[in-house]
Amino acid sequence: MTADQSTLSRELSGLGSAAAVLEAYSESVMNTFGPPKRVFVRGEACYLWDADGRRYLDLLSGLAVNVLGHAHPTVLAAVTGQIATLGHVSNFFATPAQVALAARLSSMTGADDAKIFFTNSGTEANEAAFKITRMTGRSTIISTEGAFHGRSMGALALTHNPKYRAPFEPLPSEVIFVPYGDIEALASVVDQTVAAVVLEPIQGENGVVLPPEGYLAKAREICDQQGALLWMDEVQTGMGRCGSWLVHVDEGITADIVTVAKGLGNGFPVGACIAIGPASRLLGPGSHGSTFGGNPVAAVAGLAVIAVIERDGLLDHATALGDHLTKAILQLDHRLITGVRGRGLLQAVILAEPIAAAVVDAALAAGFVINAPRPDVLRLAPPLIISSAELDSFFSVLPSLLDKAAEEAS
Repeated sequence: MTADQSTLSRELSGLGSAAAVLEAYSESVMNTFGPPKRVFVRGEACYLWDADGRRYLDLLSGLAVNVLGHAHPTVLAAVTGQIATLGHVSNFFATPAQVALAARLSSMTGADDAKIFFTNSGTEANEAAFKITRMTGRSTIISTEGAFHGRSMGALALTHNPKYRAPFEPLPSEVIFVPYGDIEALASVVDQTVAAVVLEPIQGENGVVLPPEGYLAKAREICDQQGALLWMDEVQTGMGRCGSWLVHVDEGITADIVTVAKGLGNGFPVGACIAIGPASRLLGPGSHGSTFGGNPVAAVAGLAVIAVIERDGLLDHATALGDHLTKAILQLDHRLITGVRGRGLLQAVILAEPIAAAVVDAALAAGFVINAPRPDVLRLAPPLIISSAELDSFFSVLPSLLDKAAEEAS
């Protein structure tokens, strides 16, 4: 260990126990997420360890981020090898990793005229997409009820939840919200003043809500009829999460703009705004920028993730495990479970009572990380490398977790 590494180690260990870390957190970190429920210090594959040495099965993947789990050796080797060679240059220059990742992402769209703008997150990817829509000369954007596209001012303008929006209004642009999955409602508001329609192929933060069959294709037709851009937000659903690289492409749709992030870097911050056809030429020199977007370390992280997903057949694995998850949950035949919905390894367990938050706490106490995007919905988004046996370990205790939460709520 070098002197510098020793100093860093002392700084981290100097915080001591989990209680000391949490106390320091409350004094030094803005209270935007509420009190942390655990202090995690290590991860490996599908598991996390807290500061007290307790192990947890991670069924959330850092909100659908860690598609290859924690400390994946291929990603680790790629990142450390790159940062030891070249960690950062400005975007006045190119790097091989940046160009290679752009080509891989372009190919995922199925189009031969896609171009990439790299970002550090899904929110930033959506901000870039927002600016592209402004370059059409139109200003109205159609979004959907229940949509979530990020927390920055532009992305927030497209996000439906009034709780998130109200404190920061007025927000940019004219945004019209229509019911998700209602094609007639969409058709009624899209005219030649509309710049774009932005859709999630599956609404993640709204509780893993799937649209009716054919909805995306009909949305494409409506946009074509009125000269509007179709913008697909695949930040949560993309990169293998749902059993395909991009859900809308798997359904035979070509979008004008696609945004991705989360699973792309397996925890290393990287996102991308992909524009196709005429939309790819709307931003020019000086119209947008990013200091860190597309840096070589982020780019090799993305390339490593894609390589492992391909090598290990994880798209098919995600589909198979998603089917296994659905069957296992339904076979529990529990009075508090009314259904399961989702695709691949983005799944929601629908509850008969609004006790999801209590179930999340009970699961954490039992050694499982899940979350509750809605009062009656549990969201599961485990690493794509998870095994059926690991999933079954959660299903075996879920009935008792539900019973405990219901008992405490009564």
